Amino acid sequence: MESRFQWTAEFSVKNAAMDAQHKQLFDILRELHTAMRFGHGKDVLSDVLRRLIDYTVDHFAAEENLMTTNGYPMLISHQSEHKILTEKVLAFKKDFDEGACSITPDLMKFLENWLMHHIQSVDQKYGEFLSAKGVH
Repeated sequence: MESRFQWTAEFSVKNAAMDAQHKQLFDILRELHTAMRFGHGKDVLSDVLRRLIDYTVDHFAAEENLMTTNGYPMLISHQSEHKILTEKVLAFKKDFDEGACSITPDLMKFLENWLMHHIQSVDQKYGEFLSAKGVH
């Protein structure tokens, strides 16, 4: 089944570890998108949000460590991008846990827009920087 959350080479940052982690994010989001398409979004949302939160903590730490270790000059602005996603997902999880929301289209649209922009624009920059340093 086609999904807008399908990993393709255009998302590669040319770093094997980060690409593997990004693929995990695509898998999580594709799972939620597929469940929504079949009317089961609410059934999987709690688990997907928990895994998305766990993912962001682990992935962002690994990505930021890689950038710090290699002296990436745009680290601070990159961390700001990470903070935006983390805060949005935590707020959505809080609303979901409190029963304030059960429909996921707003979250999906936000995640899709963020994912496309962040990986294809922001992450590509650190990928180019690391590649130039021979870090793959």
